[in-house]
Amino acid sequence: MTSGESFYGGIPVFRGFTSLMDPALYAPLPDDWSIGVADIVDSTKAIAAQRYKAVNMAGAAVIAAVTNALEGREFPFVFGGDGASFAVAPGDLEPAREALAATATWVREDLDLTMRVALVPVSAIRAQGLDVRVARFGPSANLSYAMFSGGGLAFADAAMKRGEFAVPAASAGTQPDLSGLSCRFEVIPASRGLILSILVMPARGADPHAFRKVIEDIIHLVERSPDGARPVPPQGPPLKWPPQGLEYEARTRRGGPLLARRASVLAYTLFVYLIMRFDLNVGGFVPKLYRRQVVENSDFRKYDDGLRMILDCTPQLERALSDRLAIAARDGIVRYGLYQQDAAMMTCFTPSALRSDHVHFIDGARGGYASAATALKAMMA
Repeated sequence: MTSGESFYGGIPVFRGFTSLMDPALYAPLPDDWSIGVADIVDSTKAIAAQRYKAVNMAGAAVIAAVTNALEGREFPFVFGGDGASFAVAPGDLEPAREALAATATWVREDLDLTMRVALVPVSAIRAQGLDVRVARFGPSANLSYAMFSGGGLAFADAAMKRGEFAVPAASAGTQPDLSGLSCRFEVIPASRGLILSILVMPARGADPHAFRKVIEDIIHLVERSPDGARPVPPQGPPLKWPPQGLEYEARTRRGGPLLARRASVLAYTLFVYLIMRFDLNVGGFVPKLYRRQVVENSDFRKYDDGLRMILDCTPQLERALSDRLAIAARDGIVRYGLYQQDAAMMTCFTPSALRSDHVHFIDGARGGYASAATALKAMMA
């Protein structure tokens, strides 16, 4: 293993999301690591133009590109809807830089969006009196994904938006390796009333213990609801053919004219659809097992210096969450954004369908995290 893998792989996995705020779960990143950050410029305008899927595809592409550039080596990352954040060891810095630069170019040329990307040294973050600590949450026995605390990711994101630590986009025509990235599932309608996007950040100067109490209260409210308000139904998301994300998946493919790539994706997704539709076990692939793993491996709740959740919830739960957050905001403890919609959506990263560690990124299907972030910014104005 590389030093990066041995550090991150050595962090114990915690299972109960209710213990999320326990500082003992988080290990400080080594000082010579770097934080990668990426987001879509003017994502609010893209969402207003109903380009939700393109925005999510861009954010997930960052994680796919860096994972493939690191040849599958495990590293901590978090999907943020209209972007992503991650951490890499010194030995993985240059491949990650190249992957970020190539992704920014691909997003511009194939998705007609502008992505800014940056790499921020952890040492520069600590020079500001902040930290980057990472934990590993296991939503199932199949995989774990990262949680971040310490304020460092929020600093890196703000620095990127100021134009600091920028990674220039690669030359025109450069395409990252996006193998395994897809968006074949249909949107997932709310089954309990509404899909709620939640973003909760600490207010400036907030007492850390008070903030922890608010987050724990929110998690306990959610945990008491059916299935923890998971937006992915037990049978998995709807699957149709041709898939809604056909065009985006064709554009992730490398080489050849776009028309040929579309035809290839059409043929392959028809094959997959028939296997899934008729529960056909093929070459070690078991559709029922894969569907269960899709449900278990969905990242509908996470923490990266703030709480992010996409919930399928009742109006009563939404009111309870809103009331608790409003009180905490009035008391100067949190800043938050909530956004209601009628469906969730999923973007998938499946390096191998025969392994159990594929990860499925969840966002609201009508604005999601980006709209919740807009609501949060409006609160600060």
